[in-house]
Amino acid sequence: MRLIRSDSEVNTIEENCPVVAMPVLSAIDKDMTCSMKCFSEDANELDNSLAVIREKKSVFLTDCAPLWGCSSVCGQRPEMEDAYVAVPRFFDVPIWMLTQDCSIDGVDDLNKFRVPAHFFGVYDGHGGAQVANYCRDRIHVALTEQLNEVQKACHREKINFDLRKEWEQVFIDCFKKVDEETEQIAPETVGSTAVVAVVSSSHIIVANCGDSRAVLSRGKQAIPLSVDHKPEREEEFARIEAEGGKVIWWNGYRVLGVLAMSRSIGDRYLKPWIIPVPETTILPRARDDDCLVLASDGLWDVISNQEACDLARRKIMLWHKKNGTLESSDNFESDCDRAAKYAADSLSRLALQKGSKDNITVLVVDLKSKWKFKSKS
Repeated sequence: MRLIRSDSEVNTIEENCPVVAMPVLSAIDKDMTCSMKCFSEDANELDNSLAVIREKKSVFLTDCAPLWGCSSVCGQRPEMEDAYVAVPRFFDVPIWMLTQDCSIDGVDDLNKFRVPAHFFGVYDGHGGAQVANYCRDRIHVALTEQLNEVQKACHREKINFDLRKEWEQVFIDCFKKVDEETEQIAPETVGSTAVVAVVSSSHIIVANCGDSRAVLSRGKQAIPLSVDHKPEREEEFARIEAEGGKVIWWNGYRVLGVLAMSRSIGDRYLKPWIIPVPETTILPRARDDDCLVLASDGLWDVISNQEACDLARRKIMLWHKKNGTLESSDNFESDCDRAAKYAADSLSRLALQKGSKDNITVLVVDLKSKWKFKSKS
């Protein structure tokens, strides 16, 4: 598990630490604050004015509808086994599931206030496409079911929600449920990775099982939100051998010389060494978040995290410079965004040019409400 700090305080990631979501403060527009200082000489008046701004600008009260675009190509493989999904407003998350604060500016009742959340997922199948396609159709539904169960379990009069622990368990239960269901729809030799992201106005929550990956571009820096489940990872290697399995080199490290990842959904013939347990990362949103890239290993085999984030950010900006913001998709719920798709297509093309031999699926989520460009003058 990993500790990720919010905003620009810390730009590094500390390995092997519990996932912790740092407190999210109300977002205050700096220009508005400056104007208030200019027009208000009385300290009390300024405090009252800022309180109003906080109430109106609280991050939980911000409407968040991130735009997205995807590219999914077969590449040099004989069949396409990847799948992806984008589900806008898949669940309205109670605010107490996103903060430990007892009170929020502008929110009277934490029990009733909800924050719209959006779901994105990339699934990399192997041995066939059945499990990846099933994950595409089922995981976000199963996640909704688990979140509803959590709501029922929390007493309305006394909410006791451990942010890190509860979200982690929700995703574990969700992935395990889907894993069990795959027995009815796919042979035992078929499986899939799963990297999914829940995006709200206040947080990005990522769950990963396998070697697909999620990376955030924040302030021109690439921040990995998942760690690949490879058999050679020290803790994965130890877990597999403790269960009586073996990690064997066969054109790369593989479980029993067969599978090049240590966790997945499906793959019943390799249990208990292959497990469907995801690792979860919770990250508060920041002003300088640019975009989120979710992709199968067909991209990550040949392109680094930083290179992917740099290219995605640059292509989104280039598209808007050429076409203007109005030409981009105005309806998040209807279709993918043209600028984000242009970025995803560019990443896929680069991966092919660099010699990727796998299926390549890239999903780019644009986290900016508006892109700003420097004046040429």
